[in-house]
Parts: sequence; structure tokens; C-alpha cells
Amino acid sequence: MSNVLKLSVKERIKLVEMIWDSISEFPDAVPLSEEQSKELDIRLENYEKNPGGNVSWEKAKKLILDRN
Repeated sequence: MSNVLKLSVKERIKLVEMIWDSISEFPDAVPLSEEQSKELDIRLENYEKNPGGNVSWEKAKKLILDRN
């Protein structure tokens, strides 16, 4: 652990990104809670009822940033 703290912030961020990428390669290994699973079911149902009612992440981010 102390070796990690000797890295620069930029290097530690890169390390975290590498770790996250390695975890995301196996999404089934990260279990969802019951609450998360229910929320995803609700969101999927809402999307299926109204597929045009959603916005892309890029558009949502722009809307949020433009408010400031």
C-alpha cells in the first residue's frame, strides 16, 4: 500500500482506471443488490414503454453543464 502512495496522483488515477477496466471485463462477478436489480427493471420497463423519451449521456451532460 505504501508503494501506491508514492505514485503521483496521475499515476494512481491510471492505476484505478486499469483496475476498474479489469473488473468491468467480468460484469457477472459484481452482484447487484435487490434494490439495484429492481431499479434496473423499472428503468428497462420505462424505456420499453417510451424508447424515445430518453436522452443520451452526452445530451444529459450538456444540459447539466449549460445550467451553470
